[in-house]
Amino acid sequence: MINRFILTTFFVLILCGGFVVSSSAQTAANATWRVQKYDLNVTLPQDERSRVVTARAVLSIKNVSGAPAGTLTLRISTAAEVTSIKINDAVVDFTKAEEKAGSLSLQRVGMRFGSLAPDAILTASVEYKLNIKENSAVAAFSGSGGHFLPLSFWYPTPNSWYFTRGADTAPVRLKVMAASGATVVASGVETAGTFEQKLNGQPFFVAGNWDVSNQNGVAVYVPKGATAEGQKRAAELAAIVSEAKSYISGVLGNAPDVPLRIVANRRGGGYGSGGTVLVDEAVFRRSKVDSLTAMSVAESVAKMWLGNAVSLTGEGTGVIGEGLSRYLATQFLESKYGKDVADIERQRQRTAYAAVSKRDAPMATVSPLDDFYYPEVANKGAMVWRILAKRIGAVQFANTIKTNIADGNLTLAELRSAFVEHKELVDYFFDQVTDMNLLAGVPQISGAETKVALRNTGATDVTIDVVGTTTTGERLTTSTTIKGTSFGEVVFKSPNKVVRVEIDADKLYPQTEYSDDIAPRETTDSDPLLAAKRYFDKQDFVNAEKTAKTLLAGLPRFDDLRVLLGRALLAQGRNADAEREFKAVIDEKLPTSRSLAWANVGLAEVASKSNQNDTAIKFAEAAIFADADYGASLAARNLRNKLGYASPGDPGVKSFFAEFDKAASANRKADIDSMVMSGEVAKFASGVSGSTEQWQTQIIQIDRLDANTLLVEANMTVKLLTRNAEAGTAVYRLIKVGSGWKLAGVEMFEVR
Repeated sequence: MINRFILTTFFVLILCGGFVVSSSAQTAANATWRVQKYDLNVTLPQDERSRVVTARAVLSIKNVSGAPAGTLTLRISTAAEVTSIKINDAVVDFTKAEEKAGSLSLQRVGMRFGSLAPDAILTASVEYKLNIKENSAVAAFSGSGGHFLPLSFWYPTPNSWYFTRGADTAPVRLKVMAASGATVVASGVETAGTFEQKLNGQPFFVAGNWDVSNQNGVAVYVPKGATAEGQKRAAELAAIVSEAKSYISGVLGNAPDVPLRIVANRRGGGYGSGGTVLVDEAVFRRSKVDSLTAMSVAESVAKMWLGNAVSLTGEGTGVIGEGLSRYLATQFLESKYGKDVADIERQRQRTAYAAVSKRDAPMATVSPLDDFYYPEVANKGAMVWRILAKRIGAVQFANTIKTNIADGNLTLAELRSAFVEHKELVDYFFDQVTDMNLLAGVPQISGAETKVALRNTGATDVTIDVVGTTTTGERLTTSTTIKGTSFGEVVFKSPNKVVRVEIDADKLYPQTEYSDDIAPRETTDSDPLLAAKRYFDKQDFVNAEKTAKTLLAGLPRFDDLRVLLGRALLAQGRNADAEREFKAVIDEKLPTSRSLAWANVGLAEVASKSNQNDTAIKFAEAAIFADADYGASLAARNLRNKLGYASPGDPGVKSFFAEFDKAASANRKADIDSMVMSGEVAKFASGVSGSTEQWQTQIIQIDRLDANTLLVEANMTVKLLTRNAEAGTAVYRLIKVGSGWKLAGVEMFEVR
């Protein structure tokens, strides 16, 4: 799990704009060239130990500069070795240079040729090799398969993936020769192993071994040997895709005609394009689909229109491709699961945006180079589209979007013109940084009336609902408009005392601070989970319980907060109360995977305290197989071992570790490398084979994730050179390659 979380974090950093490209030409200038089509032929290594991918990319590229052009620059990974380039079938010389991308770099390949007129289309044919030393969240391959996603920069393209006016997207033809026995999946129509995607997109593919389940017109690639529960998750995911497609068709018009696929993947979960969506393979081992997976699937469906069928160009495209997609996906979840569930998703979006709201940039000009780009354009963007839809009405909003995408192209400038009647509001949200904070004063009671002072620090007017809660629990709602940088007041008329008031109760507006929306103030954190967790981490379980209960009164469906409440109650020995909270989390319609894991750990602990050991083991294994949180998995494993459970042994696994121990203790690097899957845990293998005096593995548990994957828990005794002997627990991931096992991950290594 260590490796998986490191790689997942790496992927999230990329998605959040964690790398910075310093090419001013790519951030300020207009594009000179635009790709019209990608045609790629890729050959993955047939030898399991080889790390070299060979490829040929043929790009149809149009001169969109409006002037003659005789130079072309292509960008690609620094791991690529370009061997030849042809322009219109003529071999050309080329130069190579580095283009910094924060801690990483892109490779810039430049060439000159005879000048081409505006709107002329050339063909660039690039022969190259990719030497991928280690697998990552965006590029991986081994004997069991792999994947290449756009942000691994694995294919050549003229405009940087970080270009402010929009990265290159185009129809894609892709053929991949994978290792024997592996299946290749991409987007588009497949014919004899070639994928033809007629919509705009960026090239990507996945290779592996799956069982394929066809559900409601959606092909679901589930892990090999998935259980009946896994097949249920496949059906649920297919239903989400099908229903999201139907819902968004009602907003944006007829759906693009592309094959729909959901693909289980170890690392690339969350990426989707052109009707193909990658999801974490662990989803198929959980008791229900989690909120992050449902959201990413729904967003990928929305992007079939926004970015695939409809080309997005110009500055501010992220507000459409990310923000409008997230808004539509959240609206779909509301239609499927209810407003209270969707409001929790909006709460998570607000929390993500609040973390960057005090240092953001105007959405019309924010660059993918900025580390706050994705948290801003996706989450603040979704809020802004929701405000506009509420202001003009859902039907008119949908019709406006539909009208502007009818020609297959869309820019933020077009949409701004379409909403010209709301120019002041649109200009504020797209051209200004967030300066808004909505504050509510403490209720002032006078007879049968309660007055509440309000403040708006933002530069634009807001129309919001203010909700007062009385001593009897009655909710009183009134609407008001507060001028920009001004004050306001509302009056509640009720014989009952108003004890709590909340401004912008529907949480429409992006703000720099959310904790002061409520009076009397309940916390000083915009993130309600953080407010309770701070006490929990200090082992102040009484105040953790108190804070969680206070905040849950306003957010009763917030599963992350409820599971923390359950853990605080359990720590106080209030087992029955804790069990009730854990069961409520399990019963939620759309909890996070982390909440599911910790709820199962909590139920396991409650059962063990009642000497219901079989039940406790069942819940502990549910947490382990959920593979959602390191701490939850570790706690579940410790509890299972404490109860004395021992899983059935496996002679092949026992033999593997006996040989591994011998090779490690003898520092036989070649033998260690032969037992490790190519591209995986390279640093671990190097450390083991270079400085070990003693390495002893005692297998205690074997968990079979699917037909080809095991998690092996072991007690370790380790003695490294110049260090004292150490002992502890490790969890290894083994993947079957051919008839034997290979080490593919070190999920835990609690050896001290």
